[in-house]
Amino acid sequence: MKFIVSSTQLLKQLQILGGVINTNNTLPILDNFLFELSDNQLKISASDLETTMSTVIDVESNESSSIAVPARLLLDILKTFPEQPLTFKVEDNNTIEISSDSGKYALAYANGEEFPKSVELESPSSTTLASNILASAISKTIFASGNDDLRPVMSGVFFQFSTESLTFVATDAHKLVKYIRNDVKANEVAEFIMPKKPLTLLKNILANSEDEVTIEYNDTNAKFIFGNSILICRLIDGKYPNYEAVIPKENPNKLTLDRSSFYNSVRRVSIFSSKTTHQIRLKMAGTELKISAEDIDFSNKADERLNCSYEGDDMQIGFNSRFLLEMLNNLNSNEIQLEMSVPNRAGILTPIDGLEEGEEITMLVMPVMLSD
Repeated sequence: MKFIVSSTQLLKQLQILGGVINTNNTLPILDNFLFELSDNQLKISASDLETTMSTVIDVESNESSSIAVPARLLLDILKTFPEQPLTFKVEDNNTIEISSDSGKYALAYANGEEFPKSVELESPSSTTLASNILASAISKTIFASGNDDLRPVMSGVFFQFSTESLTFVATDAHKLVKYIRNDVKANEVAEFIMPKKPLTLLKNILANSEDEVTIEYNDTNAKFIFGNSILICRLIDGKYPNYEAVIPKENPNKLTLDRSSFYNSVRRVSIFSSKTTHQIRLKMAGTELKISAEDIDFSNKADERLNCSYEGDDMQIGFNSRFLLEMLNNLNSNEIQLEMSVPNRAGILTPIDGLEEGEEITMLVMPVMLSD
C-alpha cells in the first residue's frame, strides 16, 4: 500500500471522524481509523459499533488494500505539519511509514479485516433535505434531550416525518422543544429516535455545508449521506412518550417581551437563587413583570422589573432559571411570548419573529412550586 495525500486535507477529515471514536473502547481495533485504498480514492472510517462514519478523499495511488491505523497517534503527528504532500507506505515489518518534507515516521498498524463492517440497511425509507435545515433542527432541539440512562428514549431526538412536514422533538420531562419544518416533507409517515452522539457530529459538520442530506432509515438504523461522507447509527429502541398530551392547549395569560432584556434579567437574578433549585419567580401585573430570586440559606436575594405586554389575570409562577436561560439562548428572535394558564402547569415559550419561512418552534418549560 502506498499513496500521497495533502496533510491538511487528511487532518481535516480525520478530526471530523475522530469524534466517533470513544476514549475507552472495549475492542482495541476501534481505537483505529480504517484506511481502504482503491486506486485514487482513500475511504477512511471510524466506528464505536453504535455509530460508524466514513468519508472518501482523493489521493495519488494506483493500489488497492486496507489497514487500520492508530487514530490518536496519527492525529497528533498530523497536527504538527504545515500544508504539504505526505507519502504513506506500508513496510514489511508491520508498520506504515509517513514521509514528510522534514523526516520519516513509522507507526504500527493492524489488519483492516478485523475492523467491524458497517451495517447495510435493508429496505430503507428515504427523505432528502438541505444540510442547514437538518443542522438547525438538531441545534434547536438537542439541548432539551435528557441524560437519564433509565429512560433511554428521552436521551435522543424524536424524528417524526409525514407527507406534510417534518417534526423534531426533544424532552427531558422538565423542558420540551418541538421544531417543525413545513417546507420539507417525506414520502411516507415514519417515526424514529436518534441518539445524541451522531446528532452532535452531524450538527457540527452540516452547520456550514451546502450539500443536501439524504436520510435512509428502517426500524433499527439510520443512514445520513452527504457530500463524500456517510454516517450510519443504531436507533434508540422504544416508544417515544406522547408529547402532545403535555402541551397545554388553553393558555389565557400571555406575556410578550424583549428576548435579550428578559435573558439578561433572568441571568442576573438567577445568580442570587438557591444553588439546589435555581428557582426564580415571575410576577405579572399590568404592563410590569417582576423577576425575583432568593437563597434563604445565605440571605441572598435579587429582584428586577421589566416593561412588558401582558394579557390575563395577575399571577405568579416559578421556573428553574437554567432551563429558561437555555431556551432563550436557543432562540434567534427579538421578541418572545410566554403563554401560561395556572402556576402549576407548563409555560409555553414561542418566538414572535426571527423565524425562517416554514419554521415553527414551540418550547415548553415545567414550573417549580413556589413556597410563599
